[in-house]
Amino acid sequence: MNDIEEDFELAKKVMQKAHEPYCNYKVGAVLKAKSGKKYTGCNIANHGIQSICAERVAFVKAISEGENSFERIVIVGGENEQNLEKCLPCGYCRQFMSEFVEEDFRIYTFDKNNIKTYSIAELLPYGFSI
Repeated sequence: MNDIEEDFELAKKVMQKAHEPYCNYKVGAVLKAKSGKKYTGCNIANHGIQSICAERVAFVKAISEGENSFERIVIVGGENEQNLEKCLPCGYCRQFMSEFVEEDFRIYTFDKNNIKTYSIAELLPYGFSI
């Protein structure tokens, strides 16, 4: 098993910790810093706009611990481990991530039986920047 596959397995475990009582769509993410350290996140839903996505949870954990250089993120989502669906970051997460990553940052997702990879530029071609 390679490093990406290990991250997918970890993301599947993390997605089970999600707090999603409303739509039952759980997401797990594993963010790898260029230092080699990994940070996990799951989605946490609340009524209203207070919910936070798994991707941002992983980034906030990493940034709050002093990381500032990132290699990739692995994302899985669905009802459970047996019913994974293609899960890409929402627009808010794409913009959020773009402010902390370089052009070579990769986003990995699982689509049925295939691992797909994207650059941040592919998923956010006209992101807001200062």
